[in-house]
Amino acid sequence: QVQLVESGGGLVQAGGSLRLSCTVSGIIFSINYMGWYRQAPGKQRELVAGITSGGSTNIADSVKGRFTISRDNTKNTVNLQMNSLKPEDTAVYYCNAVIQESRWSRPTNGYWGQGTQVTVAS
Repeated sequence: QVQLVESGGGLVQAGGSLRLSCTVSGIIFSINYMGWYRQAPGKQRELVAGITSGGSTNIADSVKGRFTISRDNTKNTVNLQMNSLKPEDTAVYYCNAVIQESRWSRPTNGYWGQGTQVTVAS
């Protein structure tokens, strides 16, 4: 069974930093895309940052220059380094991946982590 396990959330003061990590476990063939989304109370889930298997990234304008996404393909891990955090970054952060489970299956979106809370105090 494929699982995405996140870690690294918590409470931090404004201007501080946190690093989120997400590891894909289980038997898979490949991971095409990995990303981080967030959802604040009363708001829709939004893309924060994503990265392809080749290392191309896309970063939301609201976090550009403050957040960096990276991945380690050997460990099936994606990281989100968050610097200069602001109270408006407070949300539950979710890891997402597009995974091809076997050589004969298609890549499928819809793999999500359980979410990790990030709270930025002013």
